[in-house]
Amino acid sequence: MAKKGNRGSSRYTVTAVIETPSGSRNKYAWDEKLKGFRLKKVLPSGMMFPYNFGYIPETKAADGDPLDVLVLMDAPAFPGCILDCVLLGAIEAEQSNGDGTFERNDRLIAADVNDSTFSNVSEIEQLPPDLLEEIKAFFVNYNRVEGKKFRVLRVCTQKRASKLIKKAS
Repeated sequence: MAKKGNRGSSRYTVTAVIETPSGSRNKYAWDEKLKGFRLKKVLPSGMMFPYNFGYIPETKAADGDPLDVLVLMDAPAFPGCILDCVLLGAIEAEQSNGDGTFERNDRLIAADVNDSTFSNVSEIEQLPPDLLEEIKAFFVNYNRVEGKKFRVLRVCTQKRASKLIKKAS
């Protein structure tokens, strides 16, 4: 569910399905068996998703789930909302399992095509550095609360992120 922009555009678009809206303490996840969204967990007081969080349909990441995507936009969406997004890049990362081993669990970063705040952004390098640091810190802390470790391997470009999608398709 990804395609390169038209007429030489550097905008690589993807379709995202939102599971958890920005500002939510509730983490939702698609339940394939029941064909609905299930409340997976509630984050501690004071912690919430900084942006809309979801997945790229028709992909399968190393952890067996669809590729995760954090969608930058001004307002919260809702679970099940389908968004057309500009792929900006990704945070390539490893996440610990209960047995102490690590597996890849990358986070794609995208921006909703209809959002005016991010309308001129087409690459992750165009984001303010503080914003990217806050996003990385969120995922580190989100996992720490669960007793897991989240190791950022690198922040990658749109081109590299598009290859992650192709590999997972």
